Amino acid sequence: MPETHGSVAASADAASGASSGGVAGRTVLIAGATSASGLAAARALTDAGADVIAVGRDRSKLDDLAEAVPGTRVEVADLGQEESVADLADRLRADGVRLDGVLHLVGGWRGGGGLAGQSDDDYRALEQSLTALRHVSRAFDADLRGSTGAREAIVSSTAVERPLAGGANYAAVKAASEAWARAVGQGFAKAARDAGEPLVAASVVFRVKALSGLESTLADAFVGLWRSDAADVNGTVVALGGGD
Repeated sequence: MPETHGSVAASADAASGASSGGVAGRTVLIAGATSASGLAAARALTDAGADVIAVGRDRSKLDDLAEAVPGTRVEVADLGQEESVADLADRLRADGVRLDGVLHLVGGWRGGGGLAGQSDDDYRALEQSLTALRHVSRAFDADLRGSTGAREAIVSSTAVERPLAGGANYAAVKAASEAWARAVGQGFAKAARDAGEPLVAASVVFRVKALSGLESTLADAFVGLWRSDAADVNGTVVALGGGD
């Protein structure tokens, strides 16, 4: 089966270093897709002409998403387990699929109780979002570097800049995730520079005070990344919702 990896039309824009021309015809994976944010992203991407792969652990929730957004491919995987992510990557590649984008939505909140209340159990639960980010970004890094216009994004928190004692675990995990996302962006830039080619891939951090109520805003902002030059958005932090 031939590979699915973006649109032919996008290659002309990529060659000149301009914007990737939109997400239409591109293949985008939503990691941790069974939330309201995942549903909004799947709809926005599909409406914009992208091929969407929704990944999560709950088959029934994924089936509900596929019914709500026809055409969405769903895949069951535990993104906190490296072997499960590797199996996912193998399944997609066996079908000739190569990614042009990833939106990381694995997350959650635990906190309270001041600094003394920041338990190891809570930290380990929160850390799963960072672990999933690491596994997924490594597994599909070659895909994104090979795309004519790749975008990768995470959702972080304003707590990174204003951490509270009762949310120290949460802020620490989000800060580490931001560092990882910036490292991904540096890798994109270095690969392009070493190859003597324009930068066509970008890694972006979306930062919110609270994601509830901003699901569509996030989805539209992610889709909009393909309308900007990769060099303008790579490594940036984009505040959504105006809260701090």
